[in-house]
Amino acid sequence: MDVAEPLASFDWDRPAAEVAAFMAAHDYDRVGIRREGIVRAYVERADLDGGRCGDHARSFGPDDLVPETASLQEVIESLGINGRCFVTVLDEVSAVVTLQDLEKPPVRMFLFGMITLLEMVFTQAVEAAFPGDAWRAHVAAARLAKAEELQAERRRRGVEVRLLDCLQFSDKGQLAIRVPTIDPERVLQMSRKAALRGLKELEDIRNNLAHGQELIAKGWPRIVLFSTRLDLLLDSYRPERREPEAT
Repeated sequence: MDVAEPLASFDWDRPAAEVAAFMAAHDYDRVGIRREGIVRAYVERADLDGGRCGDHARSFGPDDLVPETASLQEVIESLGINGRCFVTVLDEVSAVVTLQDLEKPPVRMFLFGMITLLEMVFTQAVEAAFPGDAWRAHVAAARLAKAEELQAERRRRGVEVRLLDCLQFSDKGQLAIRVPTIDPERVLQMSRKAALRGLKELEDIRNNLAHGQELIAKGWPRIVLFSTRLDLLLDSYRPERREPEAT
């Protein structure tokens, strides 16, 4: 409900031309269609070419509806199917979410938080798989030099930080994919090449989030994939927990 917009609605027998004019004036792409006072269908503006608005009604499909209690992850998954979803309140359709609503602050904070969490798990996985600085041998010299420059600058400012923490998001991800226990084809249903490409796209999304740039135009397919497979990603990269030794 933090990102949904109220769904305007009309009785099914209202003239289509009248409804189309209202939608054009308010820049609405779709509105609800009421029967007996309850929204039971919807209509797209492009379909209103005469008659009554109810003549052009579309029924709600099982993938169209999400409850008001749905999480942002569930909403993104629903949007990934049809590009919009309708929100039910007390089992009645009363709001709508479109792709443009994902540019709102709650979604941007959600995505940034999830990517940050994934980066933390990357770091833990690399630490567990490459003791000490053994990971250095798997990072390109130029990328390693960039991390060393960042570490030196942070230390100059009085911030003590490990070199691993100065690597870029994609560098940590590429290292994590090298962890023997991780198999992108099994966990994520994608090849290692596709996983590496996905890391670069996630980094682009992260940068766009940090700089307040638009997300949907180019990043939407990756946002859907990332959200639907987030739990698998986190589980696959999470290192095994060891029980503390008895004292």
